[in-house]
Formats: sequence, structure tokens, C-alpha cells
Amino acid sequence: MPVQYDSVLAEHEAVRTAVGVFDVSHLGRFAVEGEGSTDLLISQLCNDITKVEPGRAQYTMALNDAGGIEDDIIVWRLGEEQYWVMPNGTNFDGIVDRFRSAAPGTVEIGQIRSGSVLLAVQGPDAPDVIERTIGFMPGRFRVASGTFGGIDVTAAGTGYTGEKGAEIFIEADEAESLWNALVANGAKECALGARDTLRLEMGYSLWGHDLNAETTPLEAGLGWVVSWGHDFVGKESLLAQKDNLERKLVAFSTEGRAIAREGYQVTTDSGSGTVTSGNFSPTLGHGIAMAYVSPPPSPDESITVEIRRKAVQGEFSSLPFIER
Repeated sequence: MPVQYDSVLAEHEAVRTAVGVFDVSHLGRFAVEGEGSTDLLISQLCNDITKVEPGRAQYTMALNDAGGIEDDIIVWRLGEEQYWVMPNGTNFDGIVDRFRSAAPGTVEIGQIRSGSVLLAVQGPDAPDVIERTIGFMPGRFRVASGTFGGIDVTAAGTGYTGEKGAEIFIEADEAESLWNALVANGAKECALGARDTLRLEMGYSLWGHDLNAETTPLEAGLGWVVSWGHDFVGKESLLAQKDNLERKLVAFSTEGRAIAREGYQVTTDSGSGTVTSGNFSPTLGHGIAMAYVSPPPSPDESITVEIRRKAVQGEFSSLPFIER
């Protein structure tokens, strides 16, 4: 994915007001099939896949023994014992190896990223464009299959922008035709820059920045991803941390174009921390950012961020920064 096709602002605006298409084929994709697949996912991931039926998707995480986030993952449940697991691209090999090491002999782990493409179509007009292009539009966090030009496609009502839309899986040989058809039907070509500003406005965490192997879902404010009713890697460590958080991910805004970038230092009335994601919000017209602060601040505290050797006043925000 390039940084931009048009300007980042133009691509961002297209997704917020109409529809854009992203090539997200860098994301990992592997199949988990066979007797014992469900038990394997339950043991390796902190959310409970049995809470969703076949034909649905789920957001989840793979943790380490200390409760740190090795990766955040989307799972498409295609059948009772048939799944597509979608980790971040940078963690793909490690997550596949983890599953293979833990899988019983009845479970087959298949690599499906090679030879396939994943396109994300996002925006208020995305359902109409998707319907006209591939003939169906999956509901939110639903998974459905159909054809495009006689070729099988599978799509899920998921995305990373906060807008309506879907992510569409297709064989690589047919991907250019699908991309061109989506653009012909009104989708604007969008890339990495807009993807980052769009996800940040929604307060969506990015692995390697807001999430990493030393950060737990509780610290990241993502405790809702943890299903406590089953055993999984890292559960005991999370239970020990549950009522004793030493730091917390907070959101804040700055005026105008004073942008708190990743790595900038922040100070609160009771502690300090570091920015993990920060950018200019095209929708709001000012800076927005997220940072880990220790100890977790109370809502009535103040926050400042050091920008180019100057202390800039910030204001705590709730997430998402914008409502969709």
C-alpha cells in the first residue's frame, strides 16, 4: 500500500463522506480447519470464538504468558470447525507458527495469504458500491460468499475506519479486475496515510504503536476483548493485573495544528507518559493523540505534551474522537 494516491486529506474525506477502497493484502491470512479447530482458537486467543456462529467475524487477541499482546486479530468463522485467522502482516509468521505448534493432528493450518488479495471498501456509500460490484453486502461482522466474474469471493462486514463497508477476499489473478470495478462504481483509491488518520479518529489501536508484546489489553482499554469464561494463554497474568493497573492508554486533543507525534512526552497532574499515536484530525480540524500514562490519571486532571521543546496544553477526550 502506498502512502497516498491523491492527497491524504482528499482520501480521508472520500471515506468519511462517500466511499474509498484500500488494498490491505499485507494483512495475514491463514485457514484453521478440522476437528479440534474451535478448541485450538479458544486456547490461543483471549476472546471466545464460540460466542459467534458460523458466518460471523470476531475481533480478538493472541497474548503471551505475561498477558502482553502478541497480536490483535480478526477471525472469520466460516463453519463449525472452519476458520480464517487474520493477524497483522508483521506478525503473520509468528502467529502461524504458534498455531501450528499448539494444533493437534486433526487440525490443518493452511496458508492462504499467498495468491490472494484483500480489499477494504469503506464509507457511507460502501454498501451500495459493494452490492453493485459483487452482488451482495455482508452485515456488520457477518461473513458471506458469492462470485465476481465467475470467481469465488468471500467478504466480511469489517474494517478499520469506523465507516460502513466490508473487506473482500479474492484470488490474486482476479484482484485487479475487482479493484477497477470498485473504482468504476465510485470508490476512490485510498492508501496508508488516510488509513491512519481514519483509524485514529475512531481511537482504533495499531499494533506496534498502541499495542505490543509488553502491553496488555487491560492497559489498552480493550478489556471487552477478553472473555474470562475460558482458559487462554496469559489469563492468569491478566487476572493478577485486573484491579491494579499501573498505566493506562488515554486519549487527548490539542488545538489547531499542534500535533503530538509518537514518542512525544506527556505530563499529567500525577504522572507522565509517552504518545503512541498522534496526528491531525481532518474531521475535527485539530490534533488528536493517544498515550500511555502512569499512574492512570483521573478525569479531572490536566495533561500537557512537549512539542518541539514547548509544553502544549491538551484536553482529555473520550473515544472515539468522532461519532459515526
